[in-house]
Amino acid sequence: MPTYPASFATWPPAVPHRSASASECQYRYSSAGGYVAASTSLCPAALSYPGLGGYGSTHPDTELDYGAMLSPPAEFATPSTSPGPAPHSLYGGSQIPASSWLEQFPGPSYSLPAPMCILNPPGLLVTELDPAQLEQARTEIRNMDVAQLLNQDGDGDTMLHLYAAMGLRYHAYAVAEHYQELGQLDVKEHKGKTPLLVATAANQAEIVHDLLVLGADVNAADQKGQTALHLAATYGFPNVIQVIFASGLNTVNVEARNFEGLTPLHCAVISQNSTFRKQSVLCPVPELMQISNQENQYCIQLLLHLGAIYTSQDIKSNKTVLHFAVQEGNYALAKFFLELPNVDSRTFVNMKAHGNTALHMAAGLSGHPYQENIIRLLLSHGADPTIRNLENDQAVHLLPPGKAGEQIKPLLKRGRAMSSSQNPSVSL
Repeated sequence: MPTYPASFATWPPAVPHRSASASECQYRYSSAGGYVAASTSLCPAALSYPGLGGYGSTHPDTELDYGAMLSPPAEFATPSTSPGPAPHSLYGGSQIPASSWLEQFPGPSYSLPAPMCILNPPGLLVTELDPAQLEQARTEIRNMDVAQLLNQDGDGDTMLHLYAAMGLRYHAYAVAEHYQELGQLDVKEHKGKTPLLVATAANQAEIVHDLLVLGADVNAADQKGQTALHLAATYGFPNVIQVIFASGLNTVNVEARNFEGLTPLHCAVISQNSTFRKQSVLCPVPELMQISNQENQYCIQLLLHLGAIYTSQDIKSNKTVLHFAVQEGNYALAKFFLELPNVDSRTFVNMKAHGNTALHMAAGLSGHPYQENIIRLLLSHGADPTIRNLENDQAVHLLPPGKAGEQIKPLLKRGRAMSSSQNPSVSL
């Protein structure tokens, strides 16, 4: 009987979920006027509209009219009622279905979190600009000279940045027309954000639409390498992603990397994990915990439909979205990715992040209420317990000491023994 070290793996935390901080936000909220600039000297009409949503807020304002502009992808149209994929045979053997031996070991008695179902994202109806209101805004802007029009304040904000942040759609459009003519539509403020990026971070989907129509660069990035898709995914703004999707631009880089090496899909998963973590703290009883942040789920699904690659690995640690989900103990999210249509789950589940598979990470989830369930999930989708990491450890070597580890050990040891019988060269 081999001996196991008293210590077990601890995984470094994922990139923390980002929300708009006070230092990032150059706009303050007024209950009377919505979001207004800290300095309104460039905005003659800054107080004439209520804001449509906060800079970095998490929910679109109810004034936005949801409708049928964008039909959801067919595979996302209704919650899936079909059974999951047939249990995978471990190690390629058709005679040993995973379920047959996993069922020999009773699982935890508590309920699992609600699975991430396939949701039907609301279509965002971008309302047509009212000609009279647009002409009024154009009249206010028309008499400005170029220097005044393009002036940037101490934070690098132009009129267009401020109008975009405040949701002043008509004035933003009127100014953007001039910027388009002057080749300044993608001018950046002090944090590297173009007006499109500011509109995205402010959840101003209609202004995002208008700027894209006028020719704003959909792949422009700020000083952290974040594109509009990164920001929308991080903050959980599916309506912005829908607008980008509906724009029909064939130049959208859904696999763009920010300076943390993350794609927009990675950012959406980290955001979903953040919600999961907060719910775990607020509701630590497993039977009562639910994964209910639909905005994050919409973002994940829309990005996948846009062509995001679920096997993409972040540059710093080589983690896939599955590694991120398992590292957080997010059972529902891990299950969602493993059961995507046409997924080669055996290859996916055994991808390595600096030598560690998702199963290694699951084995290191000391004391997590879903540890055993996640291990069962991974094994049922082809996770190989014989794979060794860079320290030559198999997943079983990373289990925590004590009762919890001893309860899970038979699952991994049985899988190792089965692999050894099929491949005598495997060293246990």
